[in-house]
Amino acid sequence: MSPNIVYDANGLPRIRLTEPNGSSAEVLLYGGQVVSWKNERREELLFMGSKAIWKPPKAIRGGIPVCFPQFGNLGSLEQHGFARNKMWSLDSDPSPLPPAKNQSSVDLILKSTEEDLKTWPRSFELRLRISLSAGKLILIPRVRNTDNKPLSFMFALRNYLSVSDISEVRVEGLETLDYFDNLMRRERFTEQADAITFDGEIDRVYLTSPAKIAIIDHEKKRTVVLRKDGMPDSGVWNPWDKKAKALPDLRDEDYKTMLCVDSAAIENSIVLKPFEEWTGYQELSTVSSSYCSGQLDPRKVVQGIH
Repeated sequence: MSPNIVYDANGLPRIRLTEPNGSSAEVLLYGGQVVSWKNERREELLFMGSKAIWKPPKAIRGGIPVCFPQFGNLGSLEQHGFARNKMWSLDSDPSPLPPAKNQSSVDLILKSTEEDLKTWPRSFELRLRISLSAGKLILIPRVRNTDNKPLSFMFALRNYLSVSDISEVRVEGLETLDYFDNLMRRERFTEQADAITFDGEIDRVYLTSPAKIAIIDHEKKRTVVLRKDGMPDSGVWNPWDKKAKALPDLRDEDYKTMLCVDSAAIENSIVLKPFEEWTGYQELSTVSSSYCSGQLDPRKVVQGIH
């Protein structure tokens, strides 16, 4: 069944996914970007910049942008690559994935164009399946090398999560890992804290991170669990007050209610032989957390015991 496409106030084609328990997601063809994910209580789980610019060719601040074929400024292309600034299409042939039998999935595709080949002379197909179920949002990205020479790229799903107050949030699962600190000229450090907490700007890439990471929001009594495969690294970013003031698509106070925790392949680029395909996987889910009163041990969430 073809997804229902509506045009929003900015004229951008938008697909709305719903499921019987009442949760919903909205996906733009522009950037292949998820811009809303609401739980069954209609609470928004993703952060969108209140001054986000919804007009091509600007990237839209918030939701889940796709960073491809580079992350950040680690290459010759624009920040985070060009996939988030392009108009994607509905994918009529998502094989070899099994067909999506429900309306809560959409398959998108981005193919290299003549224009792309001028700035990045590689031929590719980037596919993305977005699936919604009760309490879960799953993204399955796939990149196929359609060239007769090897294809090397970085990839990230940048998850802008909505939080009650950044100073009340902790991230578990990244302790003891090495990370590159982008605020310190990408120097490499080892995380010493038992959990990541926030009291200032952070811009790091944690290396070889586990398949599960827990983002615990004390005030909302909610934990977002990020599960991933094929994307060994994790970006963590919050601009804090000074940087937020300098960004035109954020309000001064926006940094307090957002946190980016990414699924990524950054340290080691993914390399595909001619006509080879890479598949990643990301699942975001929520656990109703009474962690403040000690009823939920976040380590159990990370280890999958809960």
